[in-house]
Amino acid sequence: MDKPRAHLAPASLGAVEKLRGPLEDQVSSALQVAVDRVDDNYQGENVDEVAEDLLVETRAGLHPDIAAGIAPDQGQLRSLAATIVEENTAGAAQPAN
Repeated sequence: MDKPRAHLAPASLGAVEKLRGPLEDQVSSALQVAVDRVDDNYQGENVDEVAEDLLVETRAGLHPDIAAGIAPDQGQLRSLAATIVEENTAGAAQPAN
């Protein structure tokens, strides 16, 4: 799986545009940790549950003020969740040697 990368919409930043890069880095890092945790703890949840877990874990990895202000693209979050489900489901379908 490719590493997820967060992008902040310039309109949502206003006067803090100069912080865009560092904020994107921080959110991307928290998202990557969330992907790893959710993937490692996957136990057959559906895509919607995995997407919610990703959001919760990402926000948990951020300062509360930043976590409260992020509104991830639900389509992209769901796509990440679908990848986690597909990879885990495909791995479970493989016969053991």
